[in-house]
Amino acid sequence: MRVFVTGASGWIGSAVVPELIDAGHQVLGLARSEASAAALTAAGAEVLRGTLDDLDRLRSAAAASDGVIHLAFKHDLAFSGGFQAAADADRRAVETFGEALAGSGRPFLIASGTAGLAPGRVATERDGLDPSSVAHLSGGPQTRQGTALTTLSLASRGVRSSVVRLPPTVHGEGDHGFMATLVGVAGDRGVSGYLGDGANRWPAVHRFDAAHLFCLALEEAPAGSVLHAVADEGVPIRAVAEVIGRHLGLPVAAIAPEDAAGHFGWLGAFIGIDSPASNALTRGLLGWQPVQPGLLDDLDKGHYFRAG
Repeated sequence: MRVFVTGASGWIGSAVVPELIDAGHQVLGLARSEASAAALTAAGAEVLRGTLDDLDRLRSAAAASDGVIHLAFKHDLAFSGGFQAAADADRRAVETFGEALAGSGRPFLIASGTAGLAPGRVATERDGLDPSSVAHLSGGPQTRQGTALTTLSLASRGVRSSVVRLPPTVHGEGDHGFMATLVGVAGDRGVSGYLGDGANRWPAVHRFDAAHLFCLALEEAPAGSVLHAVADEGVPIRAVAEVIGRHLGLPVAAIAPEDAAGHFGWLGAFIGIDSPASNALTRGLLGWQPVQPGLLDDLDKGHYFRAG
């Protein structure tokens, strides 16, 4: 297939693109900078210069492709206080892709998340599908969840749409996300911390396993599918802190909940979440089987600590 990929040079996209090419597909990647364009060219993809705001360009690229994988999100805008604006831009892009692909039967995948689907219990692919389940949210989070539901509804308009939910931790060498931030906080504070008793669980997946699932979904997922790119169902944060402490030679200690923001910074709002998630339905549907190291084993490889 000829596949149009947004976010093609990002953390997930830069693993998805070679996975698609190795599977025999052609890739057209959206790039908003010269550096992104150069990375895509080096990976063997064609390049379309533009941004998520170039809706006419997105529409044309989707219409000329055999499938679309939408991974881009304006994270820089979201993390600088403009989360609602970033979520609105994402929604407009998804609506544009839906219009371009309606009635075609072609695949359309977006990335979503597992966090917060079913706090305190193991979330499944069936959670979060009732529109009322997002009614308690507000602003950008409600918009993002609504965008996922909109994507699934495109199945009724002749689009083979799927939502691939990613856990908070998509790990691997070169990661600058949650795990790298935890390592940095530990080094700065001189202690590898966890919140409360540290028993709260985070699901996780290696980015190469996630990339393989996107490729499988493009090729085989039925319309209206929800898929969980989850390898580790739930890793206790205390276990993560212990590995970090061992590698950095630091004490491991509990941080009081009221001190979370002061100790962990922006990560303080997330560090105490208990949000495990299952991949059973995804494995049954597509035969996806994660083969890369789990989170704790990946941390033990040492690359998170070599970066300093």
